Amino acid sequence: MISENKKQVIELFTEGRKLYKLMKFEEAQTFFARALKLDPEDGPSKVYFARCKEYIKNPPPEDWDGVWIMTKK
Repeated sequence: MISENKKQVIELFTEGRKLYKLMKFEEAQTFFARALKLDPEDGPSKVYFARCKEYIKNPPPEDWDGVWIMTKK
């Protein structure tokens, strides 16, 4: 059974992911931050929070297909 806390984390992550795919990185990042406030160890939220941070600094091209391309190891 999933705890109520985890359900909230999943809901926040899902909303953040929708915004991320729409290239609304600042808005998406707020959802990932809220998820991390509830569960600081939530791996997917950590990853997407960091990706948003990078895309806010260096936006992807207009025709971005949503794929994250690693630039360093």
